[in-house]
Amino acid sequence: MTIRRAFADLSVGQVHYAACGDADAPAVLLLHQSPRSWAEYRAVLPLIGARYRAIAMDTAGFGDSADGGMPASIEQWARVACELLDALGIARADVVGHHTGGVVAIELAAAFPDRVHGLVLSSTPFTDEAFRRARAERPPIDEVAPSQDGSHLAALWQKRQGFYPSERPDLLEAFVLDALKVGHRLEEGHRAVASYRMEDRIGRVTQPGLIIRATHDPFAAPHAAELQHHLPQARIVDIEGGMVPLPDQMPEAFAQTVLDFLSTLP
Repeated sequence: MTIRRAFADLSVGQVHYAACGDADAPAVLLLHQSPRSWAEYRAVLPLIGARYRAIAMDTAGFGDSADGGMPASIEQWARVACELLDALGIARADVVGHHTGGVVAIELAAAFPDRVHGLVLSSTPFTDEAFRRARAERPPIDEVAPSQDGSHLAALWQKRQGFYPSERPDLLEAFVLDALKVGHRLEEGHRAVASYRMEDRIGRVTQPGLIIRATHDPFAAPHAAELQHHLPQARIVDIEGGMVPLPDQMPEAFAQTVLDFLSTLP
């Protein structure tokens, strides 16, 4: 199935997205983790696109999307995502988010409830005061100091290596490619998540939900139960062996889990 890529002219400038499936089918919007791009869903798009109009966007300031010179924030990224739905003539979509994308999906559902039908939160943290304190005390997640000999590129690889399958260097290559494109803004997504006051917003989310827990993701897996506490309408589904790069690590399992959930929605 063909993946078609395009740009939409939005308030921040040109925003890039990739789409797959029948343009008349119900829409599914996929939001990526930091500092990735739509490419995180490259293998997922045709699987979901077989039944839906699957759209994976580059978050403003990531991939090939402009940031408009605006400060990075979850609220800003959710607004731009809604603008993309407007530009594509989509009144309502199911929204799938992984890591940072899941946090953006929560804000999108809270701020624009009429635009979100169902909500899939994959490896999504619950960000409250305790989360913000803990994040402030830890070193940057991906940021590395530039070096004249290029050793910072290896350092970038090594920071993520323990959270990726050892037999899949291609997944780390994809991460590094996206990280290099972001450049000096590498840590912006993580900072935006760390400053987001989810505890003030999540009570507005009433859409039916699914929480995907990648069992081998040490950052996000522990948050699933707490997230469900605040979203009692959501159920948890485990994907055994899933790690930080879940959508491109296990695209078939990921897509099938999403499709199974979407098939239950009215």
